[in-house]
Amino acid sequence: MDVICQHSADGKVIPLQIRLTDEDGFKQTYRIKDYRDCSNQGAHQMPDGVFVHDGIMVFECHIVVFDRLRLIRLYYNTRSGTKWQMTG
Repeated sequence: MDVICQHSADGKVIPLQIRLTDEDGFKQTYRIKDYRDCSNQGAHQMPDGVFVHDGIMVFECHIVVFDRLRLIRLYYNTRSGTKWQMTG
């Protein structure tokens, strides 16, 4: 999964799009319609069961899939800086 982001002048991350590989091996791009930054709320468990802490950026995002608005969550560990994860 690829996450295309923009960085604001004050250093905030703004997720713009995600790219996923479908079952046929083709890349599908989904534009993020709106998002909410749920980062920096201390250590806790998210509604989807993912445990987060202050070193993890969390975004609740809406994308359109097959003409339906879907809620996804994007996670990025700023300490390891390896890859994005998605639930939804």
